[in-house]
Amino acid sequence: MAIRFDGKVAIVTGAGGGLGREHALALAARGAKVVVNDLGVARDGSGSSHSPAEAVVAEIQALGGEAIASGASVTDFEAVKAMVADATAKWGSVDILVNNAGVLRDKSFAKMDVEDFRFVVDVHLMGAVNCTKAVWDGMRERNYGRIVMTTSSSGLYGNFGQANYGAAKMALVGFMQTLAIEGAKNDIRVNCLAPTAHTRMTEDLGAALPLEALGPELVSPGLVYLVSQDAPTRCILGAGAGGFERAYVTLTQGVRIVGDDAADQVAARFDAISDRTGEIVPDMGAAQGMIELTKAHKAHS
Repeated sequence: MAIRFDGKVAIVTGAGGGLGREHALALAARGAKVVVNDLGVARDGSGSSHSPAEAVVAEIQALGGEAIASGASVTDFEAVKAMVADATAKWGSVDILVNNAGVLRDKSFAKMDVEDFRFVVDVHLMGAVNCTKAVWDGMRERNYGRIVMTTSSSGLYGNFGQANYGAAKMALVGFMQTLAIEGAKNDIRVNCLAPTAHTRMTEDLGAALPLEALGPELVSPGLVYLVSQDAPTRCILGAGAGGFERAYVTLTQGVRIVGDDAADQVAARFDAISDRTGEIVPDMGAAQGMIELTKAHKAHS
């Protein structure tokens, strides 16, 4: 059965181009009413223009869909709250939030200004926090919500020159993990999408990537599923070039080491600590402590 969003209202941030535009078009094509949010800035966050968002709204309307533009900066909580209030006043609710807005200020850490680090974290992480906070109470009241964070392989696995971007993107995974737990009783499902796509954010990587195979439209089917009625929760979904993968944060069973030579034993037994046999995907952070306490209990029984 085809996924539909009739009667649902979605906010997509950073939707004036690239991935966000494709996400907005895909949701609208399946019946969602869409708030197209875009500040219209350059890749590094400079400047602003409402025209990219308005152009996407025009595309959606030309295809028979419903959409409104928003030029709110995701770093401005008051502006974000006003955006959510406008959508709610017009359409009654916000059911779906796609946190996609982002900027790049790539440099090696040695050459990176602290302000460039702070700004990238502010847009990616705090921007998602602001937007999520603005919709959270309404979703709890209606016992329904679908939220996606845009993470990245740069955060999950690292990438030279992107310490700021990678830190922000991995932080979004931690944000998702806790929100999925807290939102479960109100049917708020929270997931992460890790896209590989050719957009203006990746245009400097052209020599290293087969750009013709990395259209952003090939990522959006994953997004559509992650915000659907039957969506999973706490999923990190990789998507690009038509491929879809799932990433996990895992925990090995490890070993117990105590005593005066414990540090030396950690070094000596590091292969055993790292052995992935029987590794788990914890339901919550307390799982680590439970594994450790179980080892201690066995040692004393």
